Amino acid sequence: MTDGKIFNVLFLCTGNSARSILAEAIMNSLGKGKFRAYSAGSHPSGRVHPLALDTLRIAGLSTEGARSKAWDEFAEPGAPKMDFIFTVCDNAAGEVCPIWPGHPMTAHWGVEDPAAFEGTEAEKRAVFLKVFRMLQNRISVFASLPVASLDRQSLQNRINEIGRMGDEAQPASPI
Repeated sequence: MTDGKIFNVLFLCTGNSARSILAEAIMNSLGKGKFRAYSAGSHPSGRVHPLALDTLRIAGLSTEGARSKAWDEFAEPGAPKMDFIFTVCDNAAGEVCPIWPGHPMTAHWGVEDPAAFEGTEAEKRAVFLKVFRMLQNRISVFASLPVASLDRQSLQNRINEIGRMGDEAQPASPI
């Protein structure tokens, strides 16, 4: 970074129980020193899905402070000013969001909801792992961008492209 600025990133979904929680933990690990991540939901479930926590633990990522919370928390006075906001579910992408101070850059990075998957325990774990890896891949690409040196339009184009990435090119994963 040119001036040591740490960029704040907010990951949004409806329930804030799985996808956005995973993304927050991944970004806080991969973007350490460059990004600080948060997560929230438009209609928070009030609990973090146990398989989201298990997936993070298996990956060696911290679950400290993981909690399901409303996005309003980040639109209140005194809340951290967001530089980037990414929706990770289709429902949250279509909802009317709060007015975010500072006009953060936004993009939709939708992935399937592992918490909604019906199947055996092993199948559920496999879906959580698939979603984790897809988010890890996108966040890894984002965290490697020269954010401070790109003009706003170029950066917007890049974060939109990242949201269209599939899971075909997976980075090495600890799990």
